[in-house]
Amino acid sequence: MPPTIDMQVSPYERGEKTPLPASLIQLRYVPRTRWVASRFNARTVGDDGRILLWNTYTGAVTAFAAKHRDDIIALLTPDGAAEPLGKLGDYLAKRGYLVRTGTNELNLFRYKYMQQQWRQDVLQFILLASEDCNFRCVYCYEKFERGTMAPETREGLKRLWKARAPQLKHLSLSWFGGEPLYGWEAIEDLEPFANQLARDHDFSLGQSMTTNAYLLTEERATRLLDWGCNNYQITVDGLPEEHDCKRVGRDGSPTYHVILDNLRSMAQRKADFTIDLRVNFDRNNFPRLGEFMETISEDFGHDPRFQMRFRAVGKWGGPNDDSLNVCGVTDQKEVLRGLQKKAVEVGLAQESGIADVASLGSQVCYAARPYNLIVGATGKLMKCTVVLYEMEENVVGQLHPDGTVELRDEQMAHWVTPHFESDSMCKSCYVLPGCQGVHCPLTRVQSNQRSCCGIKANLKHEMRFTLDQPPQRARLSKLATVMASD
Repeated sequence: MPPTIDMQVSPYERGEKTPLPASLIQLRYVPRTRWVASRFNARTVGDDGRILLWNTYTGAVTAFAAKHRDDIIALLTPDGAAEPLGKLGDYLAKRGYLVRTGTNELNLFRYKYMQQQWRQDVLQFILLASEDCNFRCVYCYEKFERGTMAPETREGLKRLWKARAPQLKHLSLSWFGGEPLYGWEAIEDLEPFANQLARDHDFSLGQSMTTNAYLLTEERATRLLDWGCNNYQITVDGLPEEHDCKRVGRDGSPTYHVILDNLRSMAQRKADFTIDLRVNFDRNNFPRLGEFMETISEDFGHDPRFQMRFRAVGKWGGPNDDSLNVCGVTDQKEVLRGLQKKAVEVGLAQESGIADVASLGSQVCYAARPYNLIVGATGKLMKCTVVLYEMEENVVGQLHPDGTVELRDEQMAHWVTPHFESDSMCKSCYVLPGCQGVHCPLTRVQSNQRSCCGIKANLKHEMRFTLDQPPQRARLSKLATVMASD
C-alpha cells in the first residue's frame, strides 16, 4: 500500500488545519513533581513548641505556631512530598524551604553570588575623614599618623563620583577614622556634594558613621541628619568608672558624661535614625554591665532607634594587647547571653538574632566586595579597617585628584576572589549564601584559612533568641517573618 499524502506532507504545510484523529493521540504518564527540603535550611524549636525556619539563600525567616510543627517536619523530611503540597507546603515552597527534586542549589547560589559580587551600579566607600582621634582607647590598634582628609583627596572623590553617577543606582558613604568628627572639614565638604549628585542623577545615597560621639554636638547632629546621615555606631563601655578607664581622651580626660549628654540630646529628637550602642566587654567591665544597662534604660529603653550591640574585646594589634584582660571563647558566649538577657529585661532593643543577618550576603565582610574601598586621608585605597596601612596586601591602590583610580590587580584579587570555590567545606555549608566563604577575608589573605561566621557557631542560641524577642519591638519589623497561626 503506497503511503498516503499525510505520511509525506504535513497537513499544515498543505494549508489544512485539521488536527490528528483522536485515536492517534498518544498519552503518556507524567509523574507528579516531588519537593524536598532545601540544603540551605536551618531550624529550631522553641520551649513553647513554635518552630523557626531560616533559609539562608532566599533570606526567608518564618516562625510557625506549635500546632504546625509536626506537619512542617513531615514536609521537610529527606523523602520530601509530592504535589499537591497543600496550603502549608505551597507556602514552604514559595519561601524556598522546599525545592523541586534535582534542583542544583549550589549553582543557583553561584548565579546570585555573581550578580551580587560583580554589579557595576553600586559604589561603597569607607571614608577616613580624619586618621587622627581625640581618644586613646586602651584596646585601639590605630596609629593616628595623619589628620583630616586632604583637599586633593576630596576633589578626587568628587570627580570620581561625578564620573560614575550616570551608571549608579546606589552610593554608600561610611564615615570612619580615627574619629570622623575630628575631620569635620572633610564631612562638611563632601556631604552636600554627594547629596546634590544623588538628586541630579536619581540614585539612592546611604550614609553611616562610626563615631565616639564626643563631638556629636546638637548643631552637628542636626546637619548630619539633614544630609541623610542617620545610622551610627557609638561605643560606651559601661559605667563611668569602667568606660573612662578604657575610652580615655587623648589628654587623659574622662569622656563618659559628654557622650551620654550627646546621646540624650539625640533621643529628644523626633528624627528617624538608628544608633547601635556598642559595648566592648572584657573580664574587667562585664560584672557591672547589668547595672549600666539599668542606668541607660531610663533614657533609651523602649526607644527602638537605640539598639545594643555587644562585642568582646580582642587583641587587635594595638600596643596594649599584652595587658588586655580579654574573655576566652567560652566565656564570651556565656557573657554575651547574659548581656542579651539583661537587655531584654530592662527594655533595651538589641541586635535581633538572625534577623539582622538573614539575607543573601549579609555576613560577607565589606572588604570582599570589589566595589567597596577605604579611602585614606592622602587617597590611599585599602580594603580592611583592622590592618589599614599595616599590611602591604591591604593597600590596593591610589585615588588621584583628577578622580582616576589606580588599582593593583594582584592585591585586589586577594580580597575579592570567590574563596568558597576552592573550599569543599564552604561549598557544603548551609550558611554559604550568607557568608559566601568570606566572613573575614583578612584571615584568607593572611593564612589561607576560613573564618566561619559567629552565627553558625551559635546558631541554636541565635535562633532561640530571635523567637524570644518581644513582638512589639519595632526593630523586629526587619525580620521577614510570618507568624503562621492559622
